[in-house]
Amino acid sequence: MKGFWSGKRVTVTGGAGFLGKHIVARLESFGAEVYVPRKRDYDLTTLDACLRCLLEHPCDTLIHAAAYYGGIGINVNEPGQLYYQNLVMGANLMEAARLTKIDKVVNIGTACSYPGYLEGELKEQDLWAGPCHASVVNYGLTKKMLAVQGVAYKKQYGLDSIHLILTNLYGPGDSYNPDRSHVVAALVRKWVEADLNNAEEVEVWGTGKPIREFIYVEDCADAIVLAAEVYNDETLPLNIGTGVGTSIKELAETVHELSGFKGALRWNVDKPDGAAKKVLDVTRMTQVLDGWTPPTDLRAGLAKTISWYRANKDEADAKW
Repeated sequence: MKGFWSGKRVTVTGGAGFLGKHIVARLESFGAEVYVPRKRDYDLTTLDACLRCLLEHPCDTLIHAAAYYGGIGINVNEPGQLYYQNLVMGANLMEAARLTKIDKVVNIGTACSYPGYLEGELKEQDLWAGPCHASVVNYGLTKKMLAVQGVAYKKQYGLDSIHLILTNLYGPGDSYNPDRSHVVAALVRKWVEADLNNAEEVEVWGTGKPIREFIYVEDCADAIVLAAEVYNDETLPLNIGTGVGTSIKELAETVHELSGFKGALRWNVDKPDGAAKKVLDVTRMTQVLDGWTPPTDLRAGLAKTISWYRANKDEADAKW
């Protein structure tokens, strides 16, 4: 890794964000020259700004990790903004990359792009087996279209790119704002606050039976940097995950235990569960990345996350 990245110029959109800052740290540790565009300087939803960014800061590799995203609140209240910002940002960056003749583009996708009613272990070949779930279509479809653009731009312009599909991220530095947070961050906040307020119980929706997959953010950054180095097939996306399914019940009980909260855990079974099982098949990932698998198990990652949140609660709650 170090030899490959030494002296290479890399631009990382979203490089100041939850995932992006870990990608930047790894690249810099391997000797890369990394540039992180900020919105105050370059509004990447416009082609002009994308071109200026890549012309003023030439790079060999572009990693597009920027996204406008969030939890249920964002998807319900801002579907148009969610769709427009992500769609045009990705499309404009790809167009600017081919105009400035960048060697390789690494697009960061999402498991939301998979068919919404497809359950079990999701293989890369399943990406077009049905529509995205209605609750996340405005985000998931925009990222899915980047995979289409990658193939089209390779055919017509010879632009090299890859598309990585990430499972659920968690870890220090995430947003714990209720409008932006996902399940791990939401549960961590819920339990830490209950502990600080000496509450009698914590309520969680559903039965806890659904199975999901979670990857520690630092492990995910490692996988992205490694994939950027060794993976070169623009025709088929690559899953990035653990391949390990965890029930929401097990997740909640682990957070409960690690938080130190002494009250009760109550399941509100009148609330819906969602899909029974959503886990990425990481067979190809392990093969492509020469046997690499995420080293941080869920319990260890949750312990680090809870500790970080307790120490940075006010800042984390206000983030984004």
